[in-house]
Amino acid sequence: MLQAIIVEVPNPFHPFGVKGVAEASMVSALGCVANAVSAATKRRMTSLPMNPQTVLKALDERGEEL
Repeated sequence: MLQAIIVEVPNPFHPFGVKGVAEASMVSALGCVANAVSAATKRRMTSLPMNPQTVLKALDERGEEL
């Protein structure tokens, strides 16, 4: 179970301190994808993109047979 805690912090790089519309909700999505890939492959992906080519390359570097 997740509990969202909203912490309002102004953007220091904008004169009015505003953020993009989807900025807060998009932060966790990539972390969820990275954790899912890690759980499925037993290999922690630390860079983007996490497409089939990069996942296969990571598996090959680890020495896994597909």
